Amino acid sequence: MTQADGSSRTLVVDIGGSGVKVMVLDEAGNPLTERSRVETPQPPKPNVVIDAIAQLAAGQGEFDRVSVGFPGVVSCGITRTAVNLDPDWMGFDLSTVLSERLGKPVRVANDADVQGMAAISGKGVELVITLGTGFGSALFVDGKLVPNLEMGHHPFRKGETYEEQLGRAALDQVGQKKWNNRLEKAIACLDHLFNYDYLYIGGGEAKKITINLSPNVKIVPNINGLLGGIVLWRD
Repeated sequence: MTQADGSSRTLVVDIGGSGVKVMVLDEAGNPLTERSRVETPQPPKPNVVIDAIAQLAAGQGEFDRVSVGFPGVVSCGITRTAVNLDPDWMGFDLSTVLSERLGKPVRVANDADVQGMAAISGKGVELVITLGTGFGSALFVDGKLVPNLEMGHHPFRKGETYEEQLGRAALDQVGQKKWNNRLEKAIACLDHLFNYDYLYIGGGEAKKITINLSPNVKIVPNINGLLGGIVLWRD
């Protein structure tokens, strides 16, 4: 249902390892509805996650199009990896299947990419990391996305990846203080690697950060994972 001024309503979806969230935005990216959330179905196979999205969408009123943030590599609407979901997502045409289910056009991107789209200034080298079930990442250069930067699965320290050291399982295992010490080391490594102008940290576990951050490092709200979805339709 297009609004009276001719603008479109966009259903934005954030698929996470622990929760699936939706909201409707107006043309400018402002929320028109309250965020709705359900726990990610277990096991998180494509059909049950799509069922959850459809159920949430039914409670959001009318919308014209859909944006989805997905926790893995996405290429042309097809999900290529899904470490924190289920192997059945590998090679799954999410954009087509969800479009057929909802009867609306769908665009899909990596969830950290979507989060970053709502956070960046569009100037210089801007890095985004998300701390949640896993470790997401996105890189922008003068506002242009370098897609599918899966840094979470890159070796970090002690023979483990960023995700193994900083994902939710690691936080639960080692505790908040040690997790923050690891995060401080990770930020230093990323600064040397990317020489970023700004680093944005989002995700559900960003609220657990207690270390002092440099002026060019900013914690951003987790709702950016939804708000950034509007950018997928700005051609």
